[in-house]
Amino acid sequence: MERYQIAIYTRLSKEDDKYKEESNSITMQKILLQRYVAENFSDYDLLEFCDDGYTGTNFERPGMQEMLELVRDSKINCIVVKDFSRFARDYIELGSYLEQIFPFMGVRFISVNDNYDSKNYQGSIADIDVNFKNLLYDLYSKDLSQKVRSSLAARKEKGQYVSGNCPFGYEKASEDRHALVIAEDEAEVVRRIFSLTVEGYTSVEIARLFNETQIKTPIEFKIEKGKTSREPKGDRFMWSSSTICQILRNEIYIGNIVQKKYTKDFVDGKNHLNPRENWLVTYNHHEPIIEKHIFEQVQEGRGLKRNPQYHPAHPLVGKLICGCCKKNLRYRRGLNPYFTCHNRYSNMLEHCIENVNAMFLEQYVLFMMQDKLQADNIMVKSVEKELADLNETVQQMEAAYVKMECDRDALSVGNEFAVLSKEMLDHYIEKIIVYDEQNIEICWKEKIRVA
Repeated sequence: MERYQIAIYTRLSKEDDKYKEESNSITMQKILLQRYVAENFSDYDLLEFCDDGYTGTNFERPGMQEMLELVRDSKINCIVVKDFSRFARDYIELGSYLEQIFPFMGVRFISVNDNYDSKNYQGSIADIDVNFKNLLYDLYSKDLSQKVRSSLAARKEKGQYVSGNCPFGYEKASEDRHALVIAEDEAEVVRRIFSLTVEGYTSVEIARLFNETQIKTPIEFKIEKGKTSREPKGDRFMWSSSTICQILRNEIYIGNIVQKKYTKDFVDGKNHLNPRENWLVTYNHHEPIIEKHIFEQVQEGRGLKRNPQYHPAHPLVGKLICGCCKKNLRYRRGLNPYFTCHNRYSNMLEHCIENVNAMFLEQYVLFMMQDKLQADNIMVKSVEKELADLNETVQQMEAAYVKMECDRDALSVGNEFAVLSKEMLDHYIEKIIVYDEQNIEICWKEKIRVA
């Protein structure tokens, strides 16, 4: 009898939480799935994965990604969920997993409330009832998301504070979750930041001073109060000049809340900054921490930029990590553009990256991608040969590696015009850790990806 490595997956989004029945709660989902596994399996190992507060319209969820990583490593061969919508609310993506990816990976998929077990559909496509349910889930998800967005927009128009997170220096009032009250321990740090700025300290100097004197960072205050749990990227949490700047320019500290700064064009799309005249500002919303004349004095002294010139982002931005402090490297334009660790001025770590030539990094990454893609192409050709008699399975594979074939051609040896693109980097590279120009570590993603 086959021994199953079973993963039970539970999810509850903010939308679900707002309209949920008790049976949808994470606890009730776990009880249901644990009971189902115990009653229907005898020889198994059980793993549990959970995403609380994440939408089901995409797969960018930590619990989901951790589970799929183990699927890729062949450490899970059965997944059990309460219903299809817990796994995904994109019916096209869900259908791809049920009919192509999981069968190819040898993973059995069970949706308890939908009475679906992929073991009963081996060699055939799931019946129309399953696909119709997937379509209904997709339509329901989009409708529910639109209702939530409309509700939030109405609250913003009334001047209510609707964010789930409180700005540093404030906390939610116990009697009204849309009201802000001062968190005095945090507010003292905010006042000191403004005071030092008025005295002439720069944001870099303030960050260095706070790190030297071990002033707790905003995230450390949250952890201490049990509001979140995080691990630092390096040895400890550090103040940065960008954090200081965000505090200095935030009108929240003079009692105003600024909303509608960004517009999201579609569900899970990217945010776009709106023109300042379109922002929704509610004045005197809560008790200020900083007096208005001090705030205005700081803004004048900082010389806020007007109409900054637009430059397209370098494709490596967001991929390069400082090998010392584990923070993202920043791109600096000019005649000789380079990447640098901005935090080296404030974190007191002498081995942070000072200057790595951008063109050198581009060529290095291109060269390594050429080498990697050629090696992967040999592997794919070997798989093709072994599966020559399994035409249906080969067809399922073609969609998964067709992009790799295209990118391999674009990066073929001898192509002097090959250039990096953000799409290629996102597809193949997780991150690039830079210690110096002689020590660079590329962390690759899987080429035939499950997620």
